[in-house]
Parts: sequence; C-alpha cells; structure tokens
Amino acid sequence: MRAVIKSEEPAVSVDVASIQELAEHVVERVERVLVGKPHVVQLALTAMLSHGHLLIEDNPGTGKTSLARALAACIHGTASRIQFTPDLLPGDITGVSIWNQGTRDFEYRPGPVFANVVLADEINRASPKTQSALLEVMQEGRVTVDGITHPVPQPFMVIATQNPIEHAGTYQLPEAQLDRFALKASIGYPDHASTLRILADSGDEQSPDEIVAVADARAVQEMAARIRQVHVEASIVDYVARLVEATREADEVRLGVSVRGALALVGTSRAWAAIHGRDYVTPDDVKALTVPTLAHRLVLQPEAEFDDVRPESIVQQLMLTVAPPRR
Repeated sequence: MRAVIKSEEPAVSVDVASIQELAEHVVERVERVLVGKPHVVQLALTAMLSHGHLLIEDNPGTGKTSLARALAACIHGTASRIQFTPDLLPGDITGVSIWNQGTRDFEYRPGPVFANVVLADEINRASPKTQSALLEVMQEGRVTVDGITHPVPQPFMVIATQNPIEHAGTYQLPEAQLDRFALKASIGYPDHASTLRILADSGDEQSPDEIVAVADARAVQEMAARIRQVHVEASIVDYVARLVEATREADEVRLGVSVRGALALVGTSRAWAAIHGRDYVTPDDVKALTVPTLAHRLVLQPEAEFDDVRPESIVQQLMLTVAPPRR
C-alpha cells in the first residue's frame, strides 16, 4: 500500500520502497551498457532525483555517453549531446531567434539543452563564455533568449564530462560552474572480470536505445518530490554544517564550500537514503557523498596546487577530524 505524504507541496502518492525498486531496475538496465559500474549509476540517479547535475572527469572511452543515453532511456525521456569545442557559441547550446520571413517576426529555435538528460561532452574544451551559457539553465531550469524565458523539460539533468586538466586544449572550469554540479564522479576503466564480460559480449552488446523504460518523467518528478520529504535530523544538519565550515578553515584551501554546496550535500543524502530504502538520513549517507559533493567545489592555495595536493584528499582528511553524530 502506498503512503500519501502531506506537506506544503502537493500530495505525493509514492513511497520509499518504490524509489528503491526504481533504483535497482535502473542499475540493472544501465549495467547492460556500462558494465561493472553500479556505484556510478547510483550517483547519477541520486543527482537526478535531487534535481542536481553530475560532472564526470575521466579519460575518453570509459562509457560517459552510454551512461547519459541509458539513463534517459530508463525514464522514457529525451537525451541530447553537445560536443564542446573552442569554437562553440552560447547560441549553439541555448538556441537562437531567427527571422521568419512568412510571419515577419523572430522565431525561437530551441537548442540541444532542451532535453531531459543533456550530455555536455568535454565541457572544459570550450571557452568560459560558452560554458557560462549553462549557468542559468542548471540553476533555474530555464533559458532566457532576447528577454524571453523558455522552461526546459522536467526532469532536467546535465551530465558533463571533462578531460583531466593536464590534457592539451582544456580550460579550467569557473568556480560558479563547478558549484552548480551536485556531484562529481569518475567512471574509470572496468576491472578484469568486467572486461572479460565486455569482450565476451562484444558481438551482442546492447544499445542504450534498446533499454526498456522503468518509469516515465512524471513518476520521476513524484519521486523527487517525495525525496524532499525524507527526514533529516538536526544532528545530521549540524554535521553537514561542520563539514562545510571545516573546508573554509583548512590551510590548503583558498575558497571553501558555499551554502549551495551544503544544500547539495543534504539533498543528495536524502536521495541516497531513499534509493537504499530508507525515509531518513544517516551519518553514513552523508559520509558516502561528502567527497563527491564537496571536493570539486574547493579552490586550493597556489602552494597546495604546486605540491599536487588533491581536493579529495583534503575532504577525506577533514572527515577524520569532524566527528559525526552518534546514532
């Protein structure tokens, strides 16, 4: 029997068990095209259900495009791919207004950003000006062109990929851009057992377009609304606040985590708890997502960058010094 949740938002007829079931089906189906990476699939679903976006930093050929297409197929949604290059213009992303000779007026032609799952491939190969074209739509779910606002379809999620900064022809993503990604992950190459599975099925691999949907856009929206009602105790909120404040006080850090980052950690922890079958957040949920949610938001001191200090290492060290709440 499904419980009806009452709140200030419209009633949502979905329970946590349904969300957990959805997560299991999504992982099972996406793993048919992205073998051996259930954790990455869970992170992508967590970002979607918390109305967030996912940044994947990895080398070419690790399955980033397959992940985006398969996730969109699972929710019977639309997917688009934008290849970021140095000559890409903002209008190539958001769309442009074109003069229609027949109506004697400008007509808006939507860009590829109007999809449920948008793959921004190699986002750090475009100029900062072009990257900034995603700022409004990632934060507010809409695009403004010539003073007119156009909402994008819901659910809406950007899965951006970037090559490591050391690769030629890449730009550092601006802090404002990084702060809009709820999570950052790395797919990595498959292990030996997964590689054997891939090679054994190389003549009969499944296309992401062949995946049977397990939900539709409306169901995903209902689940996202239910996730916002997952209980978070005051002690958990305090734990998140202390973690965020610790990043601002670390010696190696020039710019710590923003309030947006703290909200993202609470939101993704809610989604993580729900896809694991719980309607309350535990300290372990926060621990599981602290590095993926906070590390990419840190701006390090020049000395730390010169010494090749990784933001992930700093966050992991802070987790050892910030005590979690007792159960």
